[in-house]
Amino acid sequence: MIRLRKKKPFVAYHLVRKMDKVTQKVEKEIIVTWSRASTIIPSMIGHTIAIHNGKQHFPIYITDRMTGHKLGEFVPTFNFEEHEKRDTKSRR
Repeated sequence: MIRLRKKKPFVAYHLVRKMDKVTQKVEKEIIVTWSRASTIIPSMIGHTIAIHNGKQHFPIYITDRMTGHKLGEFVPTFNFEEHEKRDTKSRR
């Protein structure tokens, strides 16, 4: 389901505060967050945000084409490694 327009997109409050602090500084820092459900808004463009995948933080550079998407969409939670070569269970 889509979120109502009158509610505005969800962005974690602590994430907005961190971004305001970084934009005031001359040098850019990586912003660390656990909020994968936050929506990318236009003020985030040009920042690097480290998003938690359950094990570690992955730094993602935000571009203009990412607006409207969620932060968690750009960091996979698990890496699929191929099936075993000698897998006899799936063959009958």
